Amino acid sequence: MPKLSIVVPCYNEQESIPLFYSAVEKVVRQMPVEVEYWFINDGSGDHSLEEMRKLHQSDPDRVHYVSFSRNFGKEAGLYAGLQAATGDYVVVMDADLQDPPEYLPVMYKAISSGKYDCVGMRRTDRKGEARFKSFLSDQFYNVINKILDTKIVSGARDYRMMTRQMVDAVLSLTEYNRFSKGIFNWVGFNTKYLPYKNVERVAGTTDWSTWKLFKYAFDGITDFSEAPLSIATWIGGLSAFVAIIGLIVVIVRRFIVPGSSVNGWASLVCIMLLLGGIQLLCLGIVGRYIGRIYMQTKKRPIYIVKEKK
Repeated sequence: MPKLSIVVPCYNEQESIPLFYSAVEKVVRQMPVEVEYWFINDGSGDHSLEEMRKLHQSDPDRVHYVSFSRNFGKEAGLYAGLQAATGDYVVVMDADLQDPPEYLPVMYKAISSGKYDCVGMRRTDRKGEARFKSFLSDQFYNVINKILDTKIVSGARDYRMMTRQMVDAVLSLTEYNRFSKGIFNWVGFNTKYLPYKNVERVAGTTDWSTWKLFKYAFDGITDFSEAPLSIATWIGGLSAFVAIIGLIVVIVRRFIVPGSSVNGWASLVCIMLLLGGIQLLCLGIVGRYIGRIYMQTKKRPIYIVKEKK
């Protein structure tokens, strides 16, 4: 019988974990697969670890967990779960039940047919989400798909079922700064996306603020594209070109209109501040890439395990 590993990264999900386990169990017990759970405690500050221990004690052969020494982020949790999973198929899910378990049989049927290496879920709406956050998410997909060679499906979730071959391919990418949405697409393989309507959290509150989402989006762009560096180069070149044109105008005016002088110290100061700001912006973009190179060369582990069962 095929084995299905369910990977669940968790951060402060004490209320959701037992509800998640109960809901998923009702579905997977009707599927022709052997199931194992891997809950990843990403340095939670609540009682998430205690809930994982309870589930493990109630079903030690099927329920397992990995607890980090501190919070390393969802990408680290997802990577740890994929490393721990031993199944022929691996599915990644969120503990808040925004990834509907009832789609698991549909996903398994599609992937076990042999036609696909991955079956993912794609939200068709963002009902219940703040309009501004939804707008930013939509714009993120528009921008990132214009500048990346690796295309990301709009509304695609991390909720996906993958073959062992694809999981091994994802794990072969050992980069320190990870952007899984990009990695899943970069490794290739035949992928099918199933549409579904947005589902709100079953319990608790999300830790993904607008700022965190913006930072995550920028990290994704810098991880998979050199476009920001190209933009910085073009901005610098354009600024230099405008400065040269301005210098020519000043010189020509001086000779055409004898005795004239260039007035406007205030505007000159504004221009200097503008150019200085552009320079700092470009340096910041370059520094971002250098910082990522620095972290990669340190060869630090992506996460540190404190407890594993």
